[in-house]
Amino acid sequence: MPTSSRVVFDTSTVLSALLFAQGRLAWLRAHWRQEAVIPLVSRATADELLRVLAYPKFRLDCDDRLELLGDYLPFCETVEVADSCPVQCSDPRDQPFLDLAVSGAADLLVSSDGDLLALAGQTGFVIEAPEFYHRRVESSLR
Repeated sequence: MPTSSRVVFDTSTVLSALLFAQGRLAWLRAHWRQEAVIPLVSRATADELLRVLAYPKFRLDCDDRLELLGDYLPFCETVEVADSCPVQCSDPRDQPFLDLAVSGAADLLVSSDGDLLALAGQTGFVIEAPEFYHRRVESSLR
């Protein structure tokens, strides 16, 4: 996989990477810090991330949320969403990730969301689960 891959990570993927330092997606933090990938973000997807980080179940105060965002957003390319994905997701809350992928000329959309994964093979970009993305990255390093 080329080092310039443009990737949309959905909210749950980013949250898992940021919140669980020993979790299965913790490796993503080093992945985007090393600029091995260009994560794409739009106003809508950043707003969604901010909203979810504020859930009471995470018990994060404002400073905690800012610190976590500071470990992701500076590594992202902000994309102005100008195009809609011709493929529509059954869950309208997931559509901003598809539209971002189209507008940002993404190579991949990484998600564990079943509604997005159901669209794999129907778009001009790859849609895959984080586990498959991890295998893709590891195989490109060999």
